[in-house]
Amino acid sequence: MCVEQRRARRAALLRAPRQPARATNRRRRRHRHALLAVIKKEFDKKHGPTWHAIVGRSFGSYVTHETKHFIYFYLGQVAILLFKSG
Repeated sequence: MCVEQRRARRAALLRAPRQPARATNRRRRRHRHALLAVIKKEFDKKHGPTWHAIVGRSFGSYVTHETKHFIYFYLGQVAILLFKSG
């Protein structure tokens, strides 16, 4: 086996554990995006338009919102922020 083949094999072995983690992260992002879309759509339908939604595990926020139109809660480990502006 030549040096280049060994390097290629080593690189493939080092990448292998990361690939399932990346796939899992992509699935989580898709799930959060779908959750975000459903929540925003329902709030727009039930409480009028201009709702903004943020979903994630770790984020900060400083938003301007209408009085009594701000919701922040956790669903498992995922934080959800909803606010109406405009």
